[in-house]
Amino acid sequence: MSGTEISVLFEKSKELDQLRKDLEEDILEINKLHKKLQASPDIIEKSGDSILQRLRSLYVHAKELSENEMSVSTTLMAQLDALLQSGLSAAQRKKIEVSEQKKKRIKTDSDISRFPNATSMRNQLEYWASLKGEQVAARVTPDDAEKDEWFVVKVIHFDKEAKEFDVLDEDPGDDEESIQKKYKLPLSRIIPFPKKGDPSNAPDFPPGKHVLAVYPGTTALYKATVVNTHRKFFWFSYSLEFDDDEEDGSLPQRSVPFYRVVTLPDGHRQ
Repeated sequence: MSGTEISVLFEKSKELDQLRKDLEEDILEINKLHKKLQASPDIIEKSGDSILQRLRSLYVHAKELSENEMSVSTTLMAQLDALLQSGLSAAQRKKIEVSEQKKKRIKTDSDISRFPNATSMRNQLEYWASLKGEQVAARVTPDDAEKDEWFVVKVIHFDKEAKEFDVLDEDPGDDEESIQKKYKLPLSRIIPFPKKGDPSNAPDFPPGKHVLAVYPGTTALYKATVVNTHRKFFWFSYSLEFDDDEEDGSLPQRSVPFYRVVTLPDGHRQ
């Protein structure tokens, strides 16, 4: 291995190190902006889209840095492979190739055996338990009810053994004598909402899709049909037509934010 070759490797290593430092700085800044948006979604309107433009520019720059990092890493690996191969005998190279093939097979087998664990019951239970304090959609009527009634409720507790939720209907209704109701519900009657501050993980329902959505001004969910999607940077809402919402012979289109729209359950009765 010549001094020139070592020098080239060092230079590429320095370049890779700097790219990673720059990328880490971008990621830190992106995370700060995400936290701001999660804490105060209305900041989008107040800032006149400037915060969203800043976030977009950070994503663009981070993407460029990631692509450059991959390019430099690939170059470094190629240089190292060439140096290693030049100093090995044919027998040694063959031994390395066989070893690498075995490693790939072992990794593949490991990935396959590990896959079920990612969706294991334990992980699912941890996820359900993490919903404590969150608002979710809940069917409060029993399985044999004539109609399904869904409301926005708050998760108080999740019993991992019984696989049941304790939830609170925080809206007592218009009746002065009404009080907040508590329910104990099984998993099958709970649907988590998309995270308000993370539209990227929300389902993207196409026009014509039937969904379950919170009717504007209420905490009740009803079946609706997606008419259109309105997007604004990292925020979007749906124009929906709710079943049985007829006015003057037609169904009005009502705007509902993405975090109040979920998949329509199979066999929904309304």
